[in-house]
Amino acid sequence: MDAEIYNIAVLARIDLELDDLQEEFGDLPERVEKFQKKYDELSAIAEETKGILDDVRKFTSSSKITLADLKEKETKLSEQQFLVRNNKEFDAISNEITGIKDEYTKLVDELRTVGLKEENLSMMLKEQEEKAETAKKELEDQKAEMNDISSDQNEEVQGLIDVRNEYKNKINKENLETYELIRTYHKDAAVYVRKNSCAGCFSSVPPQKIVEIRNNLDEIYRCEACGRVLIPEEIIVDEDILY
Repeated sequence: MDAEIYNIAVLARIDLELDDLQEEFGDLPERVEKFQKKYDELSAIAEETKGILDDVRKFTSSSKITLADLKEKETKLSEQQFLVRNNKEFDAISNEITGIKDEYTKLVDELRTVGLKEENLSMMLKEQEEKAETAKKELEDQKAEMNDISSDQNEEVQGLIDVRNEYKNKINKENLETYELIRTYHKDAAVYVRKNSCAGCFSSVPPQKIVEIRNNLDEIYRCEACGRVLIPEEIIVDEDILY
């Protein structure tokens, strides 16, 4: 049957099937999004801490080199003191050595403080990475569950989409636009007339309109109460078309 109302009935049946399949996901997509956000936030915090820790370790490494250089310079200056020819030169070297010792002591104290900071940052980073890893595992579990459902549905969904596209192309453009617009308000955009009533909102359909619906299968009629497309009971969608 190529009547317009039959094609719309097929489309409506397919859309409800697709909606049912989509509902199998439940709130999984929202849960995946929530866990993804949680993982991203925890990863960003851990990455920031890691950056600070890297800077501290670079400072420690360069400071140790500086300390070694200062010690070497102090040793050389101490050796030069034995070679000076007057007190003026001796005092100048002594002042320079004092300056080096002050700088050395200051840097050692700073390294001691930085060492505690590095220890605290290391512990903090470990805890943050563990939290991020837990969030990642939770995210992977949610994704795996969603992928399992998707894998089970893929062939069925694609088959329904193919049939939908086939019948969608048979429907008058204006009627299709009307149907799609109704779908934004009612998932069951096209419903049967059952016992002289709209099966969508259960409002009464006038007898004369029911006669028109039955006799003009290439026209679409809408429920005066809810706006859904009305399908006469005689129109039966062939199940073989869907699967």
